[in-house]
Amino acid sequence: MIFVDRTEETTRLKEAVSREKTSLVVIYGRRRLGKSTLIKKVLSESDIYFLADRSEGSHQRSLLAKVLSQVFPDFDKLTYPDWESMLRAINYRTDKRFTMCFDEFPYLVEQSPELPSVLQKLIDEKLLKYNLVLCGSSQNMMYGLFLDAASPLYGRADEIMKLAPIHLPYIQEALKLDAVSAIEEYAVWGGVPRYWELRENRTSLYDALWHNVLSVNGTLYEEPAKLYQDDIKDIVKTSTIMSYIGTGANRLSEIAARSNEPATNLSRPLKKLIDLGFLEKDVPFGVDDKNAKKSLYKIADPFMAFYYQFVVPNRSFIELGRHLPLEQALTAHFSEYVSMHWEKMCRDAVTGNMINGIAFGKAKRWWGPVLNDKKEAEKIEIDVMAESLDKKFLLVGECKWTNQENGKRLTAELLRKAKLLPFVGNRKILPVLFLKEEAKEDVGNVMLPKDVIELMK
Repeated sequence: MIFVDRTEETTRLKEAVSREKTSLVVIYGRRRLGKSTLIKKVLSESDIYFLADRSEGSHQRSLLAKVLSQVFPDFDKLTYPDWESMLRAINYRTDKRFTMCFDEFPYLVEQSPELPSVLQKLIDEKLLKYNLVLCGSSQNMMYGLFLDAASPLYGRADEIMKLAPIHLPYIQEALKLDAVSAIEEYAVWGGVPRYWELRENRTSLYDALWHNVLSVNGTLYEEPAKLYQDDIKDIVKTSTIMSYIGTGANRLSEIAARSNEPATNLSRPLKKLIDLGFLEKDVPFGVDDKNAKKSLYKIADPFMAFYYQFVVPNRSFIELGRHLPLEQALTAHFSEYVSMHWEKMCRDAVTGNMINGIAFGKAKRWWGPVLNDKKEAEKIEIDVMAESLDKKFLLVGECKWTNQENGKRLTAELLRKAKLLPFVGNRKILPVLFLKEEAKEDVGNVMLPKDVIELMK
C-alpha cells in the first residue's frame, strides 16, 4: 500500500535527526498506526533499527550487538554487562552521527528498569554522538516515561509525537475509492493503516470483512483483546464495558445497570478508555463537557464500534461458521451503522472550517426537550450544530445516509426544529443537509461525501 499522510510527523522526524546536536525523539500511539513504518521511511542505511521483545535484558543486548555488528565490525564479539557500558561502547566506536531506534522501548524498560536513568545520564552529559528514537505502543508506559515529571527522562525529549489515526481523505487515496465507498470503508476500518493494508489484499469491503473479521481464522477476529494488552490489566471488564456501550448502553446509569455495580466504580475504567482513544464522551452543543448528567459514551474508533456491534453478538455463529445470521445483520443494519459515523465525519468536517464563507468553531450534536408551536413538550435532535467564530451564525445540519431524500422537506423540518431551540438568540440560522447523494429537489446548502472529504483535507 502507498504511504499516505504523516507529512508533519515525517518532517519533524527528519528535522530532528538531521540537526547538528544529538536529538531524542519519542513516538508513541496504539498498535497498527504505522509508527514503525514511519520510522523506517526516515532512517537511512547507516542508521540502526532494533525491535525489542520481552526477553531478559542481557539477551536483548546480545541481539542488539548483532545488529550493531553490521555497522561496527566485531561489535558482537564482546559481552556487555549492562546498558551503560553498551551505549558508551557505541559512542566510542562511531566517528559520525547516526540514528538508533529502539522500537517497543517499553519492553526494554520492563526487563531493565534502570535504562531510563542510564539514558538520562548519557543525555545530560551531552556527549552522545548518535540520535535516539524511542518508540512504543504502550501509551500509559510511554506517557509515564517521558511526560511524568517524576520520570528520569522527563523534559529530555526534543520531539514527542503521539500518532493518531489517519484522517478520512487518505483512505480514498490509499485504496483508490470513490467518495461514497471511502465513507463506508472508513466507517469500518477507521484511520488505521494496517487495516487498510488487509483490506487492500481483498476484492471488496465485504470480502475483506468475511476474511479478516467475521471468521475465527481472521487476522482481526481477536483484535480488541490484542489492543488492550498494552495498557489494560482487566481485559475482561474492559471488553464487557465496551460491549455494553457498543450495543446501545450509552448513559452511565445504563452501563452501571448492565454491569450490576455502582456508577462510581466505572468512572476510572471509562476515563482510561477515553484517554486511550477507545471511547469518547458526547455532550450536547452548548453544554459543559464536564456535565455528567448529559453525557453519552460512544465508541470512538470505527473498527472497534463495528466489532462490538456485529462481531461480539454473533460470536457463536462465527465459531460455527454460520454466515446467514451475519449476512442478515449486515443487510439490516450496515447502512444505519455507516450513518452514525457519517454524522461524526460531518461534524469533523464543519469544525474549524469555512462553510458558505463563514468560519465555524467546534461542531457537536444537540438533543433535548423543547416546547413546540403547540406549546407541547417535544424531544428533538440536531445532528450537526456549530457557532460561527464571530458569534453571528448558527449552523444546523441534518445527516442522511439513504437515497432519494426529499431536500425541501428535510430543510423545512430542520428549520422548524432550529426555531424551537431556546438559545438561538439573534444569531442567523444556516441550514445544511449532509446527504449520501443529490436530493430530489434543488435545495440551497447540500454537502455530499466528496464535499465532506474535501473539507477534511
